[in-house]
Amino acid sequence: MPTKTKTEKAIRLISYAEAIREATAISMRKDPSVLVVGEGVPDPKGIFGTTLGLREEFGAERVLDMPLSENAMTGALIGLALAGFRPVMVHQRVDFTFLAMDQMVNNAAKWHFMFNGKGTVPLVIRVLIGRGWGQGPQHSQSLQALFAHVPGLKVVMPSTPSDAKGMLISAIEDNNPVIFMEHRWLHGFKDEVPEGIYRVPLDKARVVRKGGQVTVASLSYMTIEALRASKYLESHGIEAEVIDLRSVNPLDTSLVVDSVKKTGHLLVCDTAWKTGGVSGEILAQVSEKAFNQLKKSPRRIALGDHPIPTSHFLASDCYPEAGDIVTEIGELLGLDKNGLVLRGVSTLRRQGPLDVPAFDFKGPF
Repeated sequence: MPTKTKTEKAIRLISYAEAIREATAISMRKDPSVLVVGEGVPDPKGIFGTTLGLREEFGAERVLDMPLSENAMTGALIGLALAGFRPVMVHQRVDFTFLAMDQMVNNAAKWHFMFNGKGTVPLVIRVLIGRGWGQGPQHSQSLQALFAHVPGLKVVMPSTPSDAKGMLISAIEDNNPVIFMEHRWLHGFKDEVPEGIYRVPLDKARVVRKGGQVTVASLSYMTIEALRASKYLESHGIEAEVIDLRSVNPLDTSLVVDSVKKTGHLLVCDTAWKTGGVSGEILAQVSEKAFNQLKKSPRRIALGDHPIPTSHFLASDCYPEAGDIVTEIGELLGLDKNGLVLRGVSTLRRQGPLDVPAFDFKGPF
């Protein structure tokens, strides 16, 4: 395990959930105006472990449970933000934000613009997205496209523990409202995370795996599946470049465009529905900027345009995974369907229900 030097921070292996909790605690120690409010925040399970111990350290005045009144509470926290506080609002399900859309879209997102920059709303709204465990149609949605469509809302989707910590610190310090989207399947994944305070920008994608034959741009948990697929492809001599977008508003497609100019092939992997989704926006921007470099039409992998069933027997077939990515890449690159590459795709399919996380994946991130 690396040790800390005078110029470097020590690196530990901690989970995504622990990284979120650590970022929150660091921000609260640094700035007494940071508050945490949400349904179940002080509960024994602490929002999947992300708020454990915060009330014990910072007290009930700064770590507050909240009633089932999302619209009113969001309005109250917007008021606190305008008054100089930096609230962090936590929703255990992104679906609950539907009850506060007026406050989020018509107040938080627009205040700075409507009042000529004289007021800011430094509000972070943490929302859990994703699927699994029988969540059903109303509790398994990924709504990033809805929020990304609203000017004035920043929308970020970190996929690794180290990014989650650095981006949450950046979000809390930002003077604009930030929707911080966490896929519930990521909370148990571990990664090397520096100690102390550091920041990751809210508007920059990053290359997580280099390759020269096909570009895979991914969001949130789909980055894990993209990395699983790229490892398999590498064993068959195919190099996929995986780009973790990290943010959907602002949407940084510069790395994707540069990569496509090198590879000539693009596959976008999203956690949400296909129609009207972020994946289509990425394809549009890349087509505008690098159309002549595309050797084939770009493709995307996303959820089918229907609600997710509660039954895991039915839900398992709803979720794309590494094997689907390999198959799409095989078609993009014109690989022989009877050849070794595509014939071995079945080995990527995980055993048991697919509505549980693939914690067997160990990186690299």
